[in-house]
Amino acid sequence: MSVIELSRRAQRIEPFYVMEMAKHAQEVARQSSASGSPMIYLNIGEPDFTAPPLVQQAAERAIRAGRTQYTQAPGLPELREKISGWYASRFGINVPARRIIITAGASAALQLACLALIDEGDEVLMPDPSYPCNRHFVSAAEGKPVLIPSSAAERFQLSAAKVEAAWGERTRGVMLASPSNPTGTSIAPDELRRIHEVVRAKGGLTIVDEIYLGLSYDDAYSQSALELGDDIISINSFSKYFNMTGWRLGWMVVPEALVAPIEMLAQHLFICASTISQYAALACFEPESIAEYERRRAEFKARRDYFIPALESIGLPVPVKPDGAFYAWADCRAAAEKLGVKGSWDFAYAVMNRAHLAITPGRDFGHAETANYVRFSTANSMEQLQEAIARLKKLLG
Repeated sequence: MSVIELSRRAQRIEPFYVMEMAKHAQEVARQSSASGSPMIYLNIGEPDFTAPPLVQQAAERAIRAGRTQYTQAPGLPELREKISGWYASRFGINVPARRIIITAGASAALQLACLALIDEGDEVLMPDPSYPCNRHFVSAAEGKPVLIPSSAAERFQLSAAKVEAAWGERTRGVMLASPSNPTGTSIAPDELRRIHEVVRAKGGLTIVDEIYLGLSYDDAYSQSALELGDDIISINSFSKYFNMTGWRLGWMVVPEALVAPIEMLAQHLFICASTISQYAALACFEPESIAEYERRRAEFKARRDYFIPALESIGLPVPVKPDGAFYAWADCRAAAEKLGVKGSWDFAYAVMNRAHLAITPGRDFGHAETANYVRFSTANSMEQLQEAIARLKKLLG
């Protein structure tokens, strides 16, 4: 049997460890199903809420009406208009519908941005820690992600000074996330403005992942990077705030000059995003749906406000309180020592095997101090979060 040789591109991509941990958690759960202590999953960043009723009904209507054929690559014009209106009503900014491109999730948007703008050897600066897929989109486009260690004092985000210091001959731009996965922290608006000024002065790109922006809990951080100018590339999604993860629907806002090139790439690579999902998403912006999303946002905030102090009370400090998303980025060094293990990887396995609690070790998110941290997802019911704390408290003594 012949050996199939992988491309160098594929070999550069690291495993997605959070998914590997999820597989192991399911196996542990299967083996311990009769123990009376079912697995609690705080490892995957997915809302426990589903699409609200109006969205589900809109999908059903689209199917019954036979609205299942391709749309234009940039998406349904009426959905692009709805998103434009959401920016105006939620953030008070004018984002013309013509600059909005509907994509097959934020992942497709990031892939399109990287393929349209990054050449072989181009460097893209991003913080360490950051979401692993973002750097692998750069790698898949033959670019080079450059991870810059960021500290709690910097909110685990890049600063203008660090961007200036790291900029080199091959630097193409920065890829940021605000709020961030895994930390739930946002870039302070003034600092984001300074970063963009540095990038703009050097003729670079500022790409900002804003998929958690709708789940912002602090007015000081709840502005879109699009306020900084028409040259920002913003990535967004229906997965998090709009609770439509498996519907695979997102969007990107790009400068006017990029609309046609990205549309051409989308035509070849994706044809279009799911038509049914697009028709369903029109109902996301109905007043009844927005009211439900805001109720859920308040619930996510209440979970954060319970869970983080509870974590810290049992020896898992969270150095920076998340101002958005649904994560807790906790320092596990002291807790790991109590369990006789070292590092977040072994700590996560110990917690999974001994307390039947699935969490995510820091390995996925970078290489600086990520071995000292674990990520908890609070996208679960308050009852489950309370039980998770009870188990950790018992385990850690």
